[in-house]
Amino acid sequence: MRLACLLTACLLCSALSAAPAAAITRLCNEGIVFHDLDGDGLRGRDEPALPGVAVSDGQAIVRTNVHGEYSLPVAWPRTTFVIKPAGWQVNRSADGLPKFWRHLQRSPGPALKYGGIPVQSPGCRNFALVRDPRGPGHLRTLVFGDPQPRTATEAGYYERGIVEAVMARHASPPAAANAAAYLPRNAGDLGLTLGDVVHDDLSLYPQMNRATARLGLPWLHVAGNHDLDFDATRDEDSLLSFRNTYGPDTFAWEEHEATFVLLDNVVYQPGQKPDYVGGLREDQFAFLAAYLPTVPRGRRLVVAAHIPFFEPTPGRETFRAADRKRLFAMLAPFPNVLLLTAHGHVQRHHLHDAASGWRGEKPLHEYNLGAACGAYWSGVPDASGIPVGTMADGTPRGWAELSLLADARYSLRWHAAAGAAQGDIGLHAPKVLRRGAYPAFGVFANVYMALPDAVVEFRVGDGAWAPMQRVARADPRLLVENVRDDLADGLRGFDRSPEAAPSTHLWRGTLPTDLPVGEHRIQVRTRDAWRGLLEASATYRLADAVP
Repeated sequence: MRLACLLTACLLCSALSAAPAAAITRLCNEGIVFHDLDGDGLRGRDEPALPGVAVSDGQAIVRTNVHGEYSLPVAWPRTTFVIKPAGWQVNRSADGLPKFWRHLQRSPGPALKYGGIPVQSPGCRNFALVRDPRGPGHLRTLVFGDPQPRTATEAGYYERGIVEAVMARHASPPAAANAAAYLPRNAGDLGLTLGDVVHDDLSLYPQMNRATARLGLPWLHVAGNHDLDFDATRDEDSLLSFRNTYGPDTFAWEEHEATFVLLDNVVYQPGQKPDYVGGLREDQFAFLAAYLPTVPRGRRLVVAAHIPFFEPTPGRETFRAADRKRLFAMLAPFPNVLLLTAHGHVQRHHLHDAASGWRGEKPLHEYNLGAACGAYWSGVPDASGIPVGTMADGTPRGWAELSLLADARYSLRWHAAAGAAQGDIGLHAPKVLRRGAYPAFGVFANVYMALPDAVVEFRVGDGAWAPMQRVARADPRLLVENVRDDLADGLRGFDRSPEAAPSTHLWRGTLPTDLPVGEHRIQVRTRDAWRGLLEASATYRLADAVP
């Protein structure tokens, strides 16, 4: 393929794309990847081509030749995208989303409420890349799970309660409220949303995108089960409207410190109960088979999806076991894999081993992060009018930060949003106990980011540190909210807090009652895998009582 021929073909394809769909007879799926020196997205005379860049249609992957040219088979419907290489950035569209893809939709798809993908056959398409000024060494990534607004009002909660909370935290200097001092990339270098961008109403996408774009980061999106076209009659058409906004549902993105693979793992089953299940399609396995052999083994490989790969309820298959086994076999040769998922509106860490089909040299860490909306924007409003949104396991709504280093090390942190319960450990203890009573009452510590092997200790006053016991119980703080909702004469908020459910990261210690009358300080500590020592404190009082 020579450049002159390619340009001629592109002109022909552009002319054909303006014709009615029925008149289109010759189409192409080729173009050039180039260094966009002036950042305008258009190739100028002196802007060099980039060889060796991967371009895919979601199944096949090709590399640009010495002239920066690529050519893929024409197949319908497909989405062609560039796999952004490390050290480069892509331009952004008017909605703030990364501009790295294009659709080939030759004929109208099914009539869908939210439009699907309109007919478009742009044929030839050049992909523009610009140099990333960030050098290798440390990649800061924001991760949002399930923003999930049902209405424009709740999309506003997302902007004020999550986006502006991030901006306030990362303003320079730090500010208590949404700060004009926030600059693009203050908060990080990349952003991920792990599905359920909205709750069924896909017309909210523009509002959500405008809010997220305020952070100034390249932002990637995974599809969730609430991002589906529910009027589609088959899985193949169920993400057409999502893809029309966000591009491919399965793709890769490369940085110096990590390779990201983003997967749609929601299989729509219209007419069945349940109407979706976790799993992967054959075309996704084809993409992975073509791409994974090219990924450097020493680099961190981050696989991001919506539905957890583990089974939250033993014996109930929410992710197809055969697909998990097949995926894990493809990932097993990589020593540094991290899985990111969402979906459950609770927070958990899961270490995969042979029991779930993982055959790698060390356990495979899956971080199943909590929701940006918490428990679906429920609970009493905070001082700014945003529902507090505590999740059923007691985790406050918020977002995660993933830091990645060039040597494949990583660290994770959960940030509670402003208005939610603050800190890394949520404590609950009785206010007063009878001195000399049988010691049957305890302090509870909800350690939001605790790994399965975490050790949590407590002491009272200057006493000795003692281990707390991990308990599969509901967080008492949320139980209190449940009782308050039950006893209230009217609604305390639009939606009440969720019913408290057993938490996977709750610890209990028994409080002594043989100490002097008066107030006693409770200290709790644990060693976080990434941040070191975490501490929290509370008090309780011992009082004498007469029978």
